[in-house]
Amino acid sequence: MDGWLFYDHHHRDPLAYRILGLDASAHVTRRWFYFVPAVGEPRKLVHRIEAMRLDSLPGVRAEYSSWQELEAQLQAMLTGADTIAMQYSMRNAIPAVGLVDAGAVELVRDLGKQVVSSADLVSQFEAVLTEAQIATHFAAQQKIDQILEAAWSEIGTRIRRTGTDEFSIVQWISEAMRREGLVWEHGPNVSCGPNSADSHYEPTVASSKPIRTGDFVLIDIWGKVNRPDACYYDITWTGFVGEAPDRIRTTFETVTGARDAAIAAVKSAVSAGRAIRGFEVDDAARGYIHSAGQVEHFVHRTGHSIGEEVHGTGANMDNLETHDDRRILPGALFSIEPGLYYSDYGIRSEINMFVSATEAVVTGEVQTELLRIG
Repeated sequence: MDGWLFYDHHHRDPLAYRILGLDASAHVTRRWFYFVPAVGEPRKLVHRIEAMRLDSLPGVRAEYSSWQELEAQLQAMLTGADTIAMQYSMRNAIPAVGLVDAGAVELVRDLGKQVVSSADLVSQFEAVLTEAQIATHFAAQQKIDQILEAAWSEIGTRIRRTGTDEFSIVQWISEAMRREGLVWEHGPNVSCGPNSADSHYEPTVASSKPIRTGDFVLIDIWGKVNRPDACYYDITWTGFVGEAPDRIRTTFETVTGARDAAIAAVKSAVSAGRAIRGFEVDDAARGYIHSAGQVEHFVHRTGHSIGEEVHGTGANMDNLETHDDRRILPGALFSIEPGLYYSDYGIRSEINMFVSATEAVVTGEVQTELLRIG
């Protein structure tokens, strides 16, 4: 690449503001461009009535008023650069990165430039975490693992006494998380029986299902410590009230086998010093489930990037919903969470992994057996 071209109009590209450290609340009514060449000084192009918009950034400034002047100045800005990265994704393969509108890409191409995706560059800035951020992830992991263990015990106790339901356990978990100083986006998810087949189910007072003997239960829980730059911890475990039927046990074994196949693929690549991409991790999990003859019931990607947001903007473990060919970079954190979903229940097993330059590790407890509740 000869350079990275940032472009925005009316805050269409939040990645540009985060990566460049710009004020995300600034009043932006005119197009601006910022070009970071592989070699040399950055260059700015701004409208004259918003001429100060990029003053916080280094580089020389050019201004425009008319569209003709904009195009001429943009051509001058890109002189000497042929291959240019933008927040663009070929065929919209990575929607989280494909934020530049088609017309802006056409404009740059009409200037004789080849536009390529900035996806791996974005991952470098968005998904590579600092040591301090990783420490916040492990702080959340310790708290959430303990809360989840206690939640299973609480379900069993309530069933033996007065009974319970999905929403009541959500409230119990939420209160425990607040006591530990955790914050989170919506959720958590406690789902029973057919509700567990909806991977984005969240119980309400109106929809809450009782949890009784003979029920399958899934808990998906995520949160982070309440401090700036903190990173999420996000896991899913499952259990059965009483003795689980063979069908559910077999499904659990297939799901956890797929999870472990994906973990092994990441560890093998990192230990060998080989770059691994998101779609390859999905292939490992999906291939395992395909061999068990259940792939049509695995209806979502294998995992997602994790950062300050529970669904981060780094590489996802995906070759189903998208073909994610972004590299998993050293310093990246992500989930692995294959699942199988049927009309009467759904099983998902979710862990988090962190990759350094030399090793890949699962950051919390790993469920190896379907929990018996009660």
